Amino acid sequence: MQRFPAAVCVGETMAALIPDGPGPLEGVGTFHHTIGGAEANVARGLVALGVPTAWAGRVGDDGFGRRIVRELANAGIDTSGVEVDPVRPTGLYVKETGPAGSVLHYYRKGSAGSALGPGLLGSPLLANARLVHLSGITPALSAQAFDLVRAILDDPVPGRTISFDLNWRPTLWSGRDPSPLRSLVNAADIALMGADEAAEVFGTGDPRALRELLPGPGTLVVKDDAHQATAITVDTDVTAGGQVTEIALRVDVVEPVGAGDAFAAGYLAGTLRGYDQRRCLRLGHIAAASTLVVPGDHGAPPAPDVVDALLAATAGEWAAVTVSASGLDLGSKRETR
Repeated sequence: MQRFPAAVCVGETMAALIPDGPGPLEGVGTFHHTIGGAEANVARGLVALGVPTAWAGRVGDDGFGRRIVRELANAGIDTSGVEVDPVRPTGLYVKETGPAGSVLHYYRKGSAGSALGPGLLGSPLLANARLVHLSGITPALSAQAFDLVRAILDDPVPGRTISFDLNWRPTLWSGRDPSPLRSLVNAADIALMGADEAAEVFGTGDPRALRELLPGPGTLVVKDDAHQATAITVDTDVTAGGQVTEIALRVDVVEPVGAGDAFAAGYLAGTLRGYDQRRCLRLGHIAAASTLVVPGDHGAPPAPDVVDALLAATAGEWAAVTVSASGLDLGSKRETR
């Protein structure tokens, strides 16, 4: 009998060119080639936490596309659901770094990934997954990609959870009405979003106000930048455990890109393990911290015994932890990476 991955992440993965030094693009001498994409980042994070995961998407019949498939497969991700487009190219983004941080320049119009559509609905990966992860990026790529996301959300499967990360990208929605995003988010079982992006899209970043605007998801998770994350379940009676807030770990940040996707992977891995909300939020923070201290989009989580100790830590022990590129400072002792 064929065994299917527990989770499937659906979306576009792109080739990426990263400058070997800071400065405007016209002054950069060399770039190194890697890959990136929110859904692929979540897939990598889930696999790193022991969750068998597939990425379902489309790439061009080109070197960029072949590299994407190879790197994801080498990371332990199931790529059997990847479609190769014989005409459209693989999407690309270029990073520009400077004193104010990083700027990403996207070249994805007409890409293979933008041709994602309802044809994916027949995939046995989707039919057999315990978790399907989507984001607000995919419906912004094209009308048919929007239809795919809508169809997945409108097709409940017993025993399957659908998560949706808002992942607001204003450039992708430029000149278009983003209001349909609300109906997509509201149709998910788990909705994740940053307070800042929620304020842009929905007019508020307050978890309680967002819960009123979005009554559909069984759980709404709102991340307040580097400070804390709040999960509000359908039962919004705080005394009954409907709302849980957990502070973020203190981190000596190297690069913020990818941390939100890592948080989503940690939270969703905890959900699949049956953790309570506090442990799910903590696992999200641990995964995010591990990515914040590396220059790329994905950082390996600590050893499983260290993760278990952090999940079981008292509030005071948790608050005392500091994460840096050299390891975790647990307060009383140091655990190196």
